[in-house]
Amino acid sequence: MTTQEVADKLVGLCREGKYDQAYGLYAKDAVSMEMPGVPNEVTKGLDNILKGFQEWAGNIQEAHGGTVGEPVVAGNHFVVPMTSDVTFKDGRRVNMEELCMYQVENGKIKKASFHYDPSTMF
Repeated sequence: MTTQEVADKLVGLCREGKYDQAYGLYAKDAVSMEMPGVPNEVTKGLDNILKGFQEWAGNIQEAHGGTVGEPVVAGNHFVVPMTSDVTFKDGRRVNMEELCMYQVENGKIKKASFHYDPSTMF
């Protein structure tokens, strides 16, 4: 798949809430990077990335909404703006805006980095 095709597929799956399928677009040796100071700032390997997502999703009590914007592609990278509005099991309600940047190699997401204001999370 081209970078544009990967971007379009990821956006479509995320808009449908099919996150487990979206991770099928990742390479087995992918790297995921959160903002500095956030727990699990760098996660290596698809299995570990999936585990981190499942832990995060397991802490959500209620999802109130969110958006997935249009991808902007440049070479083998693309960026997607996303928002989420969730209440965690500890009662915190978080409204978050982020830019999700992806690097594609050989038709798979090799690197993902997420850019947001960490103070909205804690």
